[in-house]
Amino acid sequence: MQAAPVRAIAIPTLSDAFRGIESLLMSGARRNAWTAVLEDRKRAKDRVETEHVLEAAATRTPQAT
Repeated sequence: MQAAPVRAIAIPTLSDAFRGIESLLMSGARRNAWTAVLEDRKRAKDRVETEHVLEAAATRTPQAT
């Protein structure tokens, strides 16, 4: 009779657990950072469009009624 093969299972260390938690938190931080970048770009685009509208309104001459 032959003995069943023994499988070695690595027990995670505390540092492995911290690395896993850090990885999970950082993936959320990267996602939040990218969302912030996209929002900044949208605000910059809106600001430029508003400046163009204000400049056009300022240079327009009043019409006689």
